[in-house]
Amino acid sequence: MATTVWRGHLTFGLVSLPVKLFTAARGETISFNQLHAADHSRIKQVTYCQAEDKPVPRSELVKGYEYEKDRYVVIDEEDIKKVAPKTAKVMEIQEFVKAGEVDPVYLESSYYMAPDEGGEKPYTLLFSALRETGYYAVAKVAMHNREHVVVIRPGKKGMVLHTMYFADEVRHMEEFRTDTSLVKDKELDLARMLIETLAADFQPEKYHDAYRDNLKQMIEAKVAGHKVVETPAPAMAPVIDIMEALKKSLAEKKPVKVATAAAGGEAEQELPAEPEVKKRRRTMKAV
Repeated sequence: MATTVWRGHLTFGLVSLPVKLFTAARGETISFNQLHAADHSRIKQVTYCQAEDKPVPRSELVKGYEYEKDRYVVIDEEDIKKVAPKTAKVMEIQEFVKAGEVDPVYLESSYYMAPDEGGEKPYTLLFSALRETGYYAVAKVAMHNREHVVVIRPGKKGMVLHTMYFADEVRHMEEFRTDTSLVKDKELDLARMLIETLAADFQPEKYHDAYRDNLKQMIEAKVAGHKVVETPAPAMAPVIDIMEALKKSLAEKKPVKVATAAAGGEAEQELPAEPEVKKRRRTMKAV
């Protein structure tokens, strides 16, 4: 069962409804420990004092902020607690913005927002209103001793909350520009056609982390004493002529029509286009 990470009231205008948050996603990775190569014993990190040239226990460590080169001010835990926002029980909606105006680069962590006891009807009202109007809610909330600006949007079955990066946390690259005059109309038409041939419904379950799977298989092989087999690298052909590359890509994906004999005349049947590699192999065999 999912663990509640925040519980309180969501307010907008004079409306208040009890809600709770659950973590919606988290990254998965395989971690390794540092070992001594000679005897495979685990390595422990040592905190070391440069001035006294000796290791020091963690009980003697304090936080410090470098305000000038090699000059620090000591910050106590009590100092931080005094200025940290208290974990509030109220999440206040500041405004509603058009969904298309929210750049995904500002979105940080994702949470499912569910109604708490007694909040089902106002929750459903807000969910339906956001879905019908195409707006997202922007709210403020304090949790985990930090103030967050959040975006609340309607998902498929309920509302989803995303914490936001603040504007000064997002890197703005002035040199990041796209010169659309470099593309010719014919090239753009072919690119559109290729996109249409590869178009599909979004099904995230189709995708998986191949690198993590390979790591697991490699670890299992090492534990069993088997030889590790290197993963073959995909062949990448250099793109010399973009128009030619687009045409070849379309030829491999686009169905071709062939005439077949049928009762009362000829009928056309769609067959997948033969890949260029197979064509060359067939031609060589015929010769």
